[in-house]
Amino acid sequence: MDLEKYKRNKKTAYLAESYEKLLGEEKEILALSESDPSMRTLAQDEFKGIGARKSELVARMEEYLAEEKRQEESPRAIILEIRAGVGGEEATLFAALLAAMYEKYVLSCGWSWKVINQSRGDLGGYKEAAFEVGGDGVYDELRFETGVHRVQRIPKTEKSGRIHTSTASVAILPLRKRAQIEINPADLEIEFSRSGGKGGQNVNKVETAVRIIHKPTGIDVRSTSERSQKANRDKALAILSAKLEAIEEEKELRSRVEERRTQIGTALRSEKIRTYNFLQDRLTDHRLNESWHNLEGILAGNLGPVVEAFKAATSAKKSVARQ
Repeated sequence: MDLEKYKRNKKTAYLAESYEKLLGEEKEILALSESDPSMRTLAQDEFKGIGARKSELVARMEEYLAEEKRQEESPRAIILEIRAGVGGEEATLFAALLAAMYEKYVLSCGWSWKVINQSRGDLGGYKEAAFEVGGDGVYDELRFETGVHRVQRIPKTEKSGRIHTSTASVAILPLRKRAQIEINPADLEIEFSRSGGKGGQNVNKVETAVRIIHKPTGIDVRSTSERSQKANRDKALAILSAKLEAIEEEKELRSRVEERRTQIGTALRSEKIRTYNFLQDRLTDHRLNESWHNLEGILAGNLGPVVEAFKAATSAKKSVARQ
């Protein structure tokens, strides 16, 4: 048995120590029974009791590790990141529309929604924004939203009635309790500044906002929502870790070309996954090759039918794979 595995884990370390003590007791009893044959019957009874306690400890340690693995595979918190793409100010307005859609859907599911950072365009849309979403099943429900979303509509600012096509990218980044990637502090450039927006005098006088740049990759992460500098730093580091994990996962996906052909969505940010066509009142997901009408209702937060379609498709593919 690999006892070191349990000793390295904070949740099972104390149980591993108890297991080691039992091993010591076994050695003492064995030595006693060898030096005094009259003690062998008693020693056998002791061995049985110790064996039962050892088995119980191993079962408990395995249970802790299994639960930890389950939580890591299905995180209870994500960062939902939205960035305006092609289309100028119209793209920023579309990004804000997507953010509002996700917020309404998230709240309807009973999950939490929190603004981490946001940058507004001239017309009030989002150049980029990051939100923390928490709740049971949140990652499983929203993980297929990653990719490029496209909108086709006549903007309110368009006088000639021309149809514009704009894009915004969405990224779903799972926040795990334990980071899977180690970050070298020497690779980080950290800046502090005053947070803007609501929050009273504290955000105006204290430099609580944090910006972290990961020099090897150029990834730029900001957190402005927390009330303390340390909390914003911890949040920014968690987001950076999630982004680095996502990069590694994308590399792995790109290297498995054959397997990608059997997947519904590859979770690549550059992949155009969905079109919102206002003139035809239709949302089309290009991975499922399926469409839904009542675009106004969907953008009002009724994203359930789309999410359920992915669940059904995922279950169907798993069933085929098992056959």
